[in-house]
Amino acid sequence: MEPSVIALIGFAVMFALVAAHVPIGVSMAVVGVVGFAFLAGWGPALSLLASEPASTMASLDLAVIPLFMLMGGLATAGGLAKDIYETAEALVGHRPGGLAATTVVASAGFGAVCGSGVATTATFGRVALPEMLKRGYSPGSAAGSVAAGGTLGIIVPPSSIMILYAVLTEQSVLSLFTAAVIPALLSVTLYMIAIWIVAKRNPAAMPGTERLPYKDRIRAIGKSWGAIMLAVIVLGGIYSGVFTVNEAAAIGVVLAFLFAIFRGRLNRKTFLVVLSDASVSTVMIYIMVFGAMIFSYFISISGVTTDIVLGINNLDLPPLGIIFILVVVYLFLGSIFDEVAAIVVTLPFVLPIIIAMGYDPVWWGILNVALVGVGMLTPPIGINVMLLSSMRPDIPLFTIYRGITPYFLADCVRILILVLFPQVTLWLLHAS
Repeated sequence: MEPSVIALIGFAVMFALVAAHVPIGVSMAVVGVVGFAFLAGWGPALSLLASEPASTMASLDLAVIPLFMLMGGLATAGGLAKDIYETAEALVGHRPGGLAATTVVASAGFGAVCGSGVATTATFGRVALPEMLKRGYSPGSAAGSVAAGGTLGIIVPPSSIMILYAVLTEQSVLSLFTAAVIPALLSVTLYMIAIWIVAKRNPAAMPGTERLPYKDRIRAIGKSWGAIMLAVIVLGGIYSGVFTVNEAAAIGVVLAFLFAIFRGRLNRKTFLVVLSDASVSTVMIYIMVFGAMIFSYFISISGVTTDIVLGINNLDLPPLGIIFILVVVYLFLGSIFDEVAAIVVTLPFVLPIIIAMGYDPVWWGILNVALVGVGMLTPPIGINVMLLSSMRPDIPLFTIYRGITPYFLADCVRILILVLFPQVTLWLLHAS
């Protein structure tokens, strides 16, 4: 049997295992080892099963993931998300659409200390959604802004999924973080424009709240000093070169821990919950990385990626045509997988195509993360939408999907800009 045929059968078996609720990382590892054994023998395959987890566990770049997970958990326990939200609400909440804008800005700010889209959605589903409904927002507008804001958790650096992409593609984590700055600002800006349009057309869906006196607004800014300090030290330290990414993450954990302690928000039970959640998330990611590495070796030795590249070249499609096909594929994958799985499953196939067409892997990494974020809002599933639906079963699923429509259209504009103008992503990287 041809190696490429074995690879395609392996890919089908992997999806069958995933459909049977076998964890994605385990599915990739099993298929990778068995497929590699078919092509190279059981000795090298079993050796691979031992060497790849060991090398992954020894990776300094991956070591930053549990640190950022822990920092995000401690920041949540310390009430930083609520502080960020209340500050933004005091500044712009009085305007029509102000609380929706507050949610988006606060989600971006929390993403800078959390690094997870699902965690950001869950946090502001508890913090922001009840406040908007209490102040007269329509359920669709309120839920839509929370679901859309959650996607900013993976595009605003530092992002766990960017770290994972950097490790799997052997790119610089700092390069990914630097390249993500302008796309992240573009995301927030386009969401703000979408909110302004909706509030203008239907003020009743996004009413303004009572305007606070100037002194109270200044006082509100001071209330979020902890979140501001944490973001400035972590991100400022990384971009200025004072800290490595690992050192910045470790300092962020210590600061978030001290902040939660001094505010009296961290007791033994809460601390154990934070440690447990961070450990579970880290183990899930590491298992996915183990599986992805092993599966990548299997795909590489099969030569199927070369066949795919040759097949695409024979289609005589321009590079942009191929990119737009991949865009559609990732929107679909992002709707049914979480952000980590959607990327690690496809990288062995997609990255060689991107490189063969002459595109920068850093540019593709940022676009890839952005696409998966949009997929988190996309039917038939849309993980952020499903998460909110489970948190608030009183809000119909269709209502949430209707509420995310303006943000989805804004995302389509953002993806179009990033695809047509790669320099938007790469400018800051080349300028630094």
